[in-house]
Order: sequence, then C-alpha cells, then structure tokens
Amino acid sequence: MTDAERVTAFWSQLGLPGLIDVHTHFMPTRVMDKVWAYFDSVGPLVGRPWPIAYRAEEDERIATLRGFGARSFTAMLYPHKPAMAAWLNSWAAQFAARTPDCLHTATFFPEPEAARYVHEAVENGARVFKSHVQVGAYDPNDELLEPVWGLLAEAGIPVVIHSGSGPVPGKHTGPEPVGRLLARHPKLRLIIAHMGMPQYGDFLDLADRHPDVHLDTTMAFTDFSEEVAPFPPAELSRLTDLGDRILLGTDFPNIPYSYAHALEGLARLDLGDDWLRAVCHDNAARLFAL
Repeated sequence: MTDAERVTAFWSQLGLPGLIDVHTHFMPTRVMDKVWAYFDSVGPLVGRPWPIAYRAEEDERIATLRGFGARSFTAMLYPHKPAMAAWLNSWAAQFAARTPDCLHTATFFPEPEAARYVHEAVENGARVFKSHVQVGAYDPNDELLEPVWGLLAEAGIPVVIHSGSGPVPGKHTGPEPVGRLLARHPKLRLIIAHMGMPQYGDFLDLADRHPDVHLDTTMAFTDFSEEVAPFPPAELSRLTDLGDRILLGTDFPNIPYSYAHALEGLARLDLGDDWLRAVCHDNAARLFAL
C-alpha cells in the first residue's frame, strides 16, 4: 500500500470523514529552505540524522496532505529573532486566503510591536497562533508578551506552544514557565506541542489543572521519538482521562518517517476507536468550530 492508501484506510476504518492535523508547517520558501538546511546539517537542536520525508514544492505538499484526507491543517511558522513575526504573519494570511482548508495561522515574538501585529492578525481572521519558546529562546512570561497573552485569552484563540524540552532543553523550556503563564491567564487555550516531550507527565498535570489546556501528538509515540524520549507506560491511563483534549499533530512535512507511521503510533497505544476518533478529528473540530 502507498502512504496515502495506508492513511486513508486508517481514518476510513474509524468511520471518520478525514483528519484534522493541528501541527503542520508551511512557511515562505526561503524560510522553509533554511529550516530544511538546519535539519540536513544535524543542527544542535537535532543531534542525529533527520531526513525530511516530504521535501517538495509547496503545491505538492498541499496536494499530499489533501491526498491523505486532511480536511483542515495549519501553517505553523515562527520567528527566531525580532522584526520577523509581522512579515511571517503577512505571508500566512496570504497562504490561508489561497488555501481555504488551512486554518489561518499567525505567530509572535517578544518585542514592542507584538501587541499591535497580533491584534492585526486577529482582526484579519487568524484562527491559531504558534509560540516556539525553544527556537525563539524567549520566556513566555516576558513582559512584552503580556498584552498578547491577554488578547488571545480574551479572544479564545488557541496557541500551539512548543515549550517542552525536547529534543534538547532550552533556557526557557519546561513546564514551570508555562505554569506561571497560566496562573496569570487561566483562560488561555494552549495546545502543548509534542505532548510536552519529554516532560510528558508534568504537562499532563498542567492539563489536569487547566481545562482549556490541550496537547498535540506531534512526533510522540513514533519509533523515532520512543528511542530517545519514550512515553511513560504509567501515564497511559491519563491519555484516556484527557482524551477530549488531545489533538492530532504530525510536524508534516518535516518528519523523518511516513505520515502513516505517526497514525500507527497512535493506534498501537490500544486506547480504543473512540479515543482515536476524538484525537484525529472530533476534538479539533470542536475546538476550532469546524
């Protein structure tokens, strides 16, 4: 079977109309090329070979996702320095306009202009934001971001936040900074990327305490991640307890294995078809009112 056939068989057997993937990457070409070059060079945040499975032109990548049956997806993009986020947001708005099945995605960085361009993005219809604490190397509690978090909490717009310390710890990664953020903004709809890898239990604790916190499955439960950051078997029952707040994410196209394998990693948890249906479609459909 082809990759697309395996993926289609997966969701068809669950009786789903397709998939909703909340963690896929689309960026301006020159930015994506630099991201791929970083992975190719086995950069310090990677530390091991990481072949890009779906390296292709933008149109082909979109067609591939649609061929998998992804009914909705995102354009996760993020700045690594000041004076970059507003430009990325402008590109993402144009991408969403020409790609109606992509949830309009935006981002931010701690800088004086952040509140202004985040407000503009919300006014322009942004549906989801990306915060990359690790790559951006910033504290989510930076005072320059306080009006941003307040605005997003009030608007109820989900934020996918890479705050776990995988693949290597950053100065501001880990559950503690996110816990402080949520103490001030308990209504924030955070989506913890990568299940908080490798601090799975700590981020599950945050979700237990904050009913608007979700987690995405990006790269978790795959052979690639299980080799270095295995999900603790003792925590499996908590995946069922929080089954209405776990969302499918994949990191497409920047993954070193097939898209089908990411889904098969979820299936082999053996948490039942209802859990898979919720994770792969229904939870995101509810969160984003799709």
